[in-house]
Amino acid sequence: MTTTAPGSPVAPAKIRNRVLWTVQIVLGLFFIVASGLPKLAGQSDAVRIFHEIGWGDWFRYFTGVVEIAGGIGLLVPRLSRLAAAGLSVTTVLAAVTQAVVLDARGNMIFPLVLAVVFAWIAYERRPGHRG
Repeated sequence: MTTTAPGSPVAPAKIRNRVLWTVQIVLGLFFIVASGLPKLAGQSDAVRIFHEIGWGDWFRYFTGVVEIAGGIGLLVPRLSRLAAAGLSVTTVLAAVTQAVVLDARGNMIFPLVLAVVFAWIAYERRPGHRG
């Protein structure tokens, strides 16, 4: 194993890996605590939004479970690529729902940015890649 002396530059792959893990941890915790759990706990805003969507509570619970599973998956090295890919699809679908079902096109930007970030994570975590 190669070590770097104090003051010597850190390899770009090592920096990229640290950035990826930082982003994965932040987004993983966000999707568990701030996005998925409120849906499962029946937070009033989540209930209202899913009522507007019109698919009932089962869809709110399903979405909450998917987001929590994705958030946990981002934190597990062996699952991070699959979790990022799944959350990328989930956030694209959320953006489409915002635009088409809820007629709130301005709310599409955040999920679309997340979709790009998740696609980047999935790409960097592909097998054999040193990211």
